[in-house]
Amino acid sequence: MQKTPSANRLHIAIFGRRNAGKSTLINALANQKLSIVSDVAGTTTDPVYKSMEILPIGPVVLIDTAGIDDEGALGELRIEKTKEVMKRTDLAIVTVSAESGMTPFDLEIIEMLRERKIAIILAFNKIDIFPPTGEQIEKIARQGFPYITLSASENIGIHELKKCIIEHSPKSFEEPAIVADIVKSGEAAVLVIPIDTGMPKGRLILPQVQTMRDLLDGDAIMHISKERELKWLLSTLKTKPKLVITDSQVFAKVSADTPSDIMLTSFSILFARYKGNLLSLVKGAKALTQLKAGDKILIAEACTHHQQADDIGKVKIPRWIRQYINPDVVFEFTSGREFPDNLKEYKVVIHCGGCMINRKEMLTRIDACELHSVPIVNYGVAIAAMHGILDRALQPFPEVYATWKS
Repeated sequence: MQKTPSANRLHIAIFGRRNAGKSTLINALANQKLSIVSDVAGTTTDPVYKSMEILPIGPVVLIDTAGIDDEGALGELRIEKTKEVMKRTDLAIVTVSAESGMTPFDLEIIEMLRERKIAIILAFNKIDIFPPTGEQIEKIARQGFPYITLSASENIGIHELKKCIIEHSPKSFEEPAIVADIVKSGEAAVLVIPIDTGMPKGRLILPQVQTMRDLLDGDAIMHISKERELKWLLSTLKTKPKLVITDSQVFAKVSADTPSDIMLTSFSILFARYKGNLLSLVKGAKALTQLKAGDKILIAEACTHHQQADDIGKVKIPRWIRQYINPDVVFEFTSGREFPDNLKEYKVVIHCGGCMINRKEMLTRIDACELHSVPIVNYGVAIAAMHGILDRALQPFPEVYATWKS
């Protein structure tokens, strides 16, 4: 449970007004004192994240947030951070205090979650102090969401809330298979992993490890080499592999060394499907060919790794775009949880594979780009397009390939 990456967990966020009992509720759910509890409204400032396990769902992330009705000098900032949490929320628990009942602030939260198509459970809290009236319960029920009456401080209704979470958690939060639906039991894949300055010493990067695990879970066979040894490796295999998966940075060489009767794609393209919407990201590739001098490009990364001399996002992709498409475009960069709200000034967004964020957040970023009619493409798709390999790299995905060709 402790070793499951955060990006692969169901994200459950607790929303509500100040002093509605959100922190007490998250402590009760986790059976630990994770968040500071106080009678003073506005105690929670920054979102609090806690990994735990809820069976049979498995590993989850619980997120405690500041009250949406927060006030004071930092109130606006706290509210923005709370709204930011919605971008990665799979399931929202809206905590309503029985003292005040459903208020306009609660309805505002529900509407924001509704707009973002987030699954909602209503938690009617503090019933030990303020027994709910029939009118209050009716108002809660009219919202059309599952609800539980409870007392987080007295541990009343917490078991029922967990059952409700299990029953109503979105079944699609877990990403589809990375590659096991392409390379099936008994079939083989070759993984091409270059060792450069960006590779962490003594280990592999997360997408490579997760792809290996997916192949093992599907009872497939894998062979691994660096790009220079690929040609030799393929010549020694008695049975052709079903698929070659490469790091995008060596796409051109790997494509040249892989026979045309063996399918080829990249880790980044696999993760475009695993984490987001491959078809949307492929459509964004066309925008790359239409860049003109002065056009602004946003290069977005979901993590904040230390920049290397040959960094893929900040060095290599800008160099390839200037080399293959237009030398006079303008680049801006963002990393980590930051993702701009105003995207209209960009001609295209080039995003990393998103291995460090959950699928909900990646889809939210894709949706934001589409809302502003700004094309978005990920690293692997962009690199394959610039090197003239995208046609081949999409063949393992028949539906996307057919759309791309048409």
